[in-house]
Amino acid sequence: MIQENSMAAKVDKDLCVGCETCIDVCPSEAIAMVDGVAEIDEDKCVDCNTCVDECPSAAITPAE
Repeated sequence: MIQENSMAAKVDKDLCVGCETCIDVCPSEAIAMVDGVAEIDEDKCVDCNTCVDECPSAAITPAE
């Protein structure tokens, strides 16, 4: 049986300040800046929540 990926963390675009801290700490290189805002690639995200813990503006929340 193939298991689907769980959902990735979410970025609140209104709270993201574009500091790129999440990019620096993401072990799976799942985050990129798009138009000055962090965007998480759900296919690469391993749900470690490192970005959630390290985001200085609390713009990233864990997957539900």
